[in-house]
Amino acid sequence: MMTLVRLHEVSKEWNGMELFAGLNLEINEGERLAILGRNGCGKTTLLRIILGEEEGGGHIERHVPQKEWGFMRQSSLIDPGMKVLDAVRKESGRIYEVKCELEELERRMGMSGSKDEQRLLEAYTVAMEQYEQLNGYMWETEVEKVLTRLGLSSEHWNRSYHSLSGGQKTKARLAGLLVSKPKFLILDEPTNHLDEDSMRWLEEWLSSYTGTLLFVSHDRTFIDQVATGVIEFSSQALTKYKGGYSDYKVHKERERREQETLYRKQELERKALEETIRNYQEWFHKAHNSATDVEVKITQSFYKAKANKNISRYHAKQKQLERLENERVEKPRDAVKLNMELQVDTLAARQLLEMRDVSFAYPEGHPLFHNLGIAVGRGDRLAVRGPNGTGKTTLLKLMIGELEPEQGVVRRHPRLKIGYFSQELEGLPENQTLLDSLLSLPSMTQSAARTILGCFLFTREDVFKRIGNLSMGEKCRVAFLRLYFGGANLLVLDEPTNYLDIDTQEVMENVLKQASGALVLVSHDRMLTKMLANRLLDLEPGRKVTVFEGGVLDWEQSRKLRDSSLGQRESDDERLRLEMRLSELLSPMSNTGIDILADPEAAEERAAEAAEIRDIQERLIQLRRKDAGKNR
Repeated sequence: MMTLVRLHEVSKEWNGMELFAGLNLEINEGERLAILGRNGCGKTTLLRIILGEEEGGGHIERHVPQKEWGFMRQSSLIDPGMKVLDAVRKESGRIYEVKCELEELERRMGMSGSKDEQRLLEAYTVAMEQYEQLNGYMWETEVEKVLTRLGLSSEHWNRSYHSLSGGQKTKARLAGLLVSKPKFLILDEPTNHLDEDSMRWLEEWLSSYTGTLLFVSHDRTFIDQVATGVIEFSSQALTKYKGGYSDYKVHKERERREQETLYRKQELERKALEETIRNYQEWFHKAHNSATDVEVKITQSFYKAKANKNISRYHAKQKQLERLENERVEKPRDAVKLNMELQVDTLAARQLLEMRDVSFAYPEGHPLFHNLGIAVGRGDRLAVRGPNGTGKTTLLKLMIGELEPEQGVVRRHPRLKIGYFSQELEGLPENQTLLDSLLSLPSMTQSAARTILGCFLFTREDVFKRIGNLSMGEKCRVAFLRLYFGGANLLVLDEPTNYLDIDTQEVMENVLKQASGALVLVSHDRMLTKMLANRLLDLEPGRKVTVFEGGVLDWEQSRKLRDSSLGQRESDDERLRLEMRLSELLSPMSNTGIDILADPEAAEERAAEAAEIRDIQERLIQLRRKDAGKNR
């Protein structure tokens, strides 16, 4: 297997602080590797060092020309005025440059009175040959096909790239990269802002991608579906594991158990050695103090021989203890994690919130809802799902009263208190420090404030940071901190784990799972939705709304049964059609009066009918076998 990239002792310093050091890694042809690590550990920096866009210590071997690499950053470097179609094509690299060259040559050739017409024509011919060699026209068609498949139809292509939503921008940049089919593809958070349908399409595309893939993602389901290996990123090492995220968790748990077992074994052995050494020391001390001069002289030879033997054993045990200390395994320690509980007050009322006959549309926009009806009751955990643009966030804002419906009513229980988490993290006091934001609460002491901030992973000097200067992941934790003090009856959460690393996602998942009270959730994190939801509200294009009474697993099982039922119906219809055709073919054959020996055309017709009969009989046998297999 060919190694495409090899890292030797790669290191990086940031503002005089060591970010990571001594990193070694081999990336082999055909691998699809996911990098896992906490927010701020340097994953994006490492990608930039691998690409050669940033300097670092150590050495990197690159065995594939970098013109055959593709890289999608978390944020784009696209000019504000560029059209969507051009922005997508730009991601394809060289082929886009040749197309731009052709367009520029065409423009100059079209100018009246051009003095360099012959030279321009020759340059145009050369560029056209290059474009054809690069399969340029096929590439143009493929770009349009991929854009359409990702939900960006022709009506978007001539719009400004920066007029697109976050999810649409991600799709546009992905389309350009995927069409160029580089040998080595690097993606930094490719699923950010993608809806579930687009993520599934991307998973399928990358799973069949024949090149090599290195990506950073916090989406556990995506990693499971795409990755052939996981790279655990720490400041001292890059450790590669086979399989997806679920396999990685199994590997880590097994490693932890093995380390725990070895640690306990070594501790027992160490204690036994220390006890033996202590016994020898006590024996020497006791023998020295209790022996008289007479006893020493009479039994001198006996004691001398015994002492020499015991001293030899004593030294052997000391050396054994030294070896054990040198090979000592550390006690497994859990990484520092978020430590919080959400106390959600429960209302005795059966119904907390009701939307009845609600209609809504933004000015100059398509109507999002028409006569929508949904109720949220005590104990409900409602997940709102649907493609981007179907109005999930708008629905939450109607629920909490931030928006008012054009028609219909939204009724809230008089004692209902809503805790709202916005995916835009708006409403945070950005000019305050973390510590000051807590000290402003009644009866809050500095000691208590620091303890609470420590539970949310803000320690030491972090507490003096201004909220506006925090990273998105840190702001996300601050938003949960505000929910912590909110005393809500109903949590309304819009993409609560978008900016969190996987470790913190899993802690937050458990916190929300254990929280009492009702919850309404919008999330692209399929694992989170599967874990929390007991009701589903699906929004589809065209204002279609479907409510499913059950969780994701129940919904998946229901869909399988429905698809199976539909498949059975189609199978029954096909069997009936085949049996009718077979009956039609067989009925006239015995009583026909045509002499096939005298009529060649009739012979050919009968031969064709006989072949069709055999095909139908074979197809009927296949259908019966298929049905028998389903009924087992």
